Amino acid sequence: MSESSLLNANLCRHLQDAAEHSTDLLAVAVQHAKGQHYSYEELTFGQLHQQSDHMAFQLNQAGIQKGMKAVLMVTPSIAFFNLTFALFKAGIVPILVDPGMGIKNLKQCFAEAKPDAFIGIPKAHIARRVLGWGKETVKHCINVGGNGLLQALAGCKTLPSTPSATTKPYPMVKLAEDDMAAILFTSGSTGTPKGVVYSHKMFEAQISALKQDYGIQVGERDLATFPLFSLFGPALGMASIVPDMDASKPIKANPQHLFAAIEQYQCSNMFVNPALLERLGAAGEQTQHKLTSINRVISAGAPATISSIKCFSNMLHPGVEVLNSYGATESLPISKIQSSQLFTTTDTTDTGGGICVGHAIEGVEIAIIDITESVIELWDDSLTLPANHIGEIVVKGPMVSQQYYQRDSATAAAKIADNKVMRHRMGDVGYLDEQGLLWMCGRKAHRVDATQQGEFLKRYFSIPCERVFNTLPEVKRSALVAININNNVVPLLCVELNQSVNCSNSKALYKALNDIAEQYEHTKGIERFLIHPKFPVDVRHNAKIFREKLAVWAQVKWKE
Repeated sequence: MSESSLLNANLCRHLQDAAEHSTDLLAVAVQHAKGQHYSYEELTFGQLHQQSDHMAFQLNQAGIQKGMKAVLMVTPSIAFFNLTFALFKAGIVPILVDPGMGIKNLKQCFAEAKPDAFIGIPKAHIARRVLGWGKETVKHCINVGGNGLLQALAGCKTLPSTPSATTKPYPMVKLAEDDMAAILFTSGSTGTPKGVVYSHKMFEAQISALKQDYGIQVGERDLATFPLFSLFGPALGMASIVPDMDASKPIKANPQHLFAAIEQYQCSNMFVNPALLERLGAAGEQTQHKLTSINRVISAGAPATISSIKCFSNMLHPGVEVLNSYGATESLPISKIQSSQLFTTTDTTDTGGGICVGHAIEGVEIAIIDITESVIELWDDSLTLPANHIGEIVVKGPMVSQQYYQRDSATAAAKIADNKVMRHRMGDVGYLDEQGLLWMCGRKAHRVDATQQGEFLKRYFSIPCERVFNTLPEVKRSALVAININNNVVPLLCVELNQSVNCSNSKALYKALNDIAEQYEHTKGIERFLIHPKFPVDVRHNAKIFREKLAVWAQVKWKE
């Protein structure tokens, strides 16, 4: 097979196809809210295709060419869609970061990625100059104004700004399916942010999964609350309806804005993280709001609580499912479970069986191996543990990333070579039951291996332990951590109280906690409890507890 025949990958082919066959169909609508008054900017598939062609030409005129890497820091907007598709069309590698990861992590990400260009809104450029982001490598700076127009900075000439009706089609760059298409940095909420290399093959696999496993069809309209997922809309022939909200802080979103956008466009699909799911559910409960057009809800990012899913589901028609997806930036989606099935697992979860995250989607293979910190270079089927044994979750599939960018040691630690592809070690622990359902038991790094006089005593897993304590009405959430007492590693449970429940009797609470610990074999030995005023959690999901910070706090507090 010739080399030229292999160069046929570019996810923008889906946009090109939609522009040809559904030219006047809505592709993007961006909401602007002023109080309770709303306006919307819209693009059809034809307009999105033409305008992103024009921007691809602009980027080339500014000196940004195929193979270069470009940081993209633009809020969800018409310009965001145009620019992202323009970058892909031109074979320029976008570097996408979560602004909520913090200034220190952002600087590290840019230092590792070595971008050639920085494309952002004015606020992003101010931060770039003040904080020195990418100063060693960035040679092209493009400002994205409030009107979505591009302007080259640092004394360069202003770029052509108005798309012309006669603009010729951009000659879309075709690449090999395994070539780097984008660099997406992990959030850093459970460790140091790492740049995940996305190939065109990965994007194609994700698009295929959304079509086949989630049943998304051409002509649907999606309430897009997460920037990356919103890009899949146009690739699926589905309109992305972007509400007026800070996508990096969904917990602060105004539910009325989202409800208004859903009603205006009769959205059939929603992508929401657990924090937003809970916020919208609570708002709907207060106003008895109904989402009459929604027929599918996809939740991902962290495990949503069953109570919040049930509350949210009260707004939906009977039979409409909340699809809970499991995965990570390195591999998404991996498995899914419908809310109706999830509700049947409550008793198992509440007694320490972990959280059920469903069956593997089509084309994905899930395996459980012994927990180890060692590098595993080559895969062997003998590594696989039998059903119902807790171990490290390892996945294989076309949407699984093959490497981290410029992080050889991280790649070695997280990847296992299996013939010509890599399996990914999720960093989570769990087990497969006899029916092939995957049960999540927490992060590998969050397990507590208790010791006594230097000898291993017992292993505790975060989710199975915490969930049994969370059944107490006084407990909002809990977090298992390890502390050191006389050179022994000891489990300790941090507890955040439920403010809506009277918790004045601390002795009764501690007795209840101790009674639960003695009731289950997997929690026996947890004898120390500390009340924390408010757990440190990640901004985006409001669910990922920073246990590392709690462990430091608990160690100091216990000594006091």
